[in-house]
Amino acid sequence: MKNTKSFNYIEKAGDVLVEVFHIIGLFVVGGTVVWSAIHAYIDIMQQTHAGLDDILLLFIYLELGAMIGIYFKTHRLPVSFLIYIAITALTRLLAIDIKTLPNETIITLTFAIFILTLAELVLRFGIIRFSKENEDGNC
Repeated sequence: MKNTKSFNYIEKAGDVLVEVFHIIGLFVVGGTVVWSAIHAYIDIMQQTHAGLDDILLLFIYLELGAMIGIYFKTHRLPVSFLIYIAITALTRLLAIDIKTLPNETIITLTFAIFILTLAELVLRFGIIRFSKENEDGNC
C-alpha cells in the first residue's frame, strides 16, 4: 500500500514537471517567434516598400504565433497550421526566386504545394468524419 502511494506521488510530480517544461518551452518558442517577427518587421519598415516576400514572411510569423497560442490553450498541436506554414514558405520561395529557378524546380514546388493542400483536405475530412463530437451528435 505504501509503495503505491509513493509511486502515485512520483507520477504526479513527474506530470507537474512535464507541464512546467511545456509552459517554459512554449514561452521560449513564442518569445523567439515574436522577437524574430519584430526584427523582420523593423527590417521591412526600413525599406521604401514591402514586397510580396516580406508580407508572406509576416504571415509565416503570424501562423507560427497562432499555432503556439492554440497549443498553449488546448495542449494539442494544430497540424493544419504546420501545413499552412509549409504552403506559405513554398509560395514565398516561388514568389521570390521564380525568375531564377529551373522549370523542374518550379514544377516540384508547385506539386509540393498541391500535395500539402490535399493533406489539409484529408485532415479536414478526417476531423469532420471521425471526431468524437460527431459521434456524440454535438457537431
